Amino acid sequence: MAPRPHRVAVLVLEGAKPLDVGIPAQVFTTRRSMPYEVRVCGAAPGLVAGGDGLAYHVADGLDALEWAQTVFIPGYRHPDQEDPPAPVVDALRAAHGRGIRLAAISTGAFALAATGLLDGKRATTHWHYTKQLRAKHPLVNVDENVLFVDEGDVLTSAGAASGIDLCLHLVRRDHGVALSNHVARRLVAAPYRSGGQAQYVPRSVPEPIGVRFAATREWALAHLGEPLTLEDLARNANVSARTFSRRFVEDTGYTPMQWVLRARVDLARELLEASELGVEQIADVAGLGTGANLRLHFGRILGTSPSEYRHTFVRRDG
Repeated sequence: MAPRPHRVAVLVLEGAKPLDVGIPAQVFTTRRSMPYEVRVCGAAPGLVAGGDGLAYHVADGLDALEWAQTVFIPGYRHPDQEDPPAPVVDALRAAHGRGIRLAAISTGAFALAATGLLDGKRATTHWHYTKQLRAKHPLVNVDENVLFVDEGDVLTSAGAASGIDLCLHLVRRDHGVALSNHVARRLVAAPYRSGGQAQYVPRSVPEPIGVRFAATREWALAHLGEPLTLEDLARNANVSARTFSRRFVEDTGYTPMQWVLRARVDLARELLEASELGVEQIADVAGLGTGANLRLHFGRILGTSPSEYRHTFVRRDG
């Protein structure tokens, strides 16, 4: 006798993003080759207003969470502005108390964090919202660099496409590599993606706050290929090194030399995308010295290698 399919509920909240809803619904689709059964539900049966001009008609309400063994919470619009309705938060807590596995895609992490179930745990969300998640739920250990985080009975993923990575991970965890690879082929998706979401953030250095030291930052960006020290930066800003360092951290959240390193990595990213220079040449132009040094800092900051980054972001004609 075949084992009963694993029951998956996809909880659609107001403002739900269509790709985030569709990913778990399609990955865990009810079909002969898949040992899963899916229901799409909402806070109540009926119409749920979604994001991007779409709406969803769901047949089930929160009672589907009592049926499910895994609950997915897709991302939704404006997650930092207000928490989900209290009945949704209570139902998620109750489901977790029954041993149900909870998984959030993208900004769905905010709904999961509202339950308190992420307190003291690692979690991630879309890179655009990591600061807001950290501010709204300071007890959550937000990791902004990874594609997904598995904390056993609570899981979170980064932006929408990372939901595929999370779903494939759960299939792998439940039924092994063979079924996960089968699903990946059906989706025409990579079974594994290298690196984390840091490589998808437009810049590694933070947006400047205010105008203090703006001229020095611009000067540093124009001289990244040259040796730069804290004293050089402070001299350009016409303040002491100690004052410059303290105020710079207040502005950016990084020490001056951490900021310079990230700016050099950003320059290397641009050169990998827009030029045919080799890794050693790029390292020299960006002020990182050697290819080995470039690879080291690329891995630490972006979670990938220069060659993988170039393969991902450079369009090949022909």
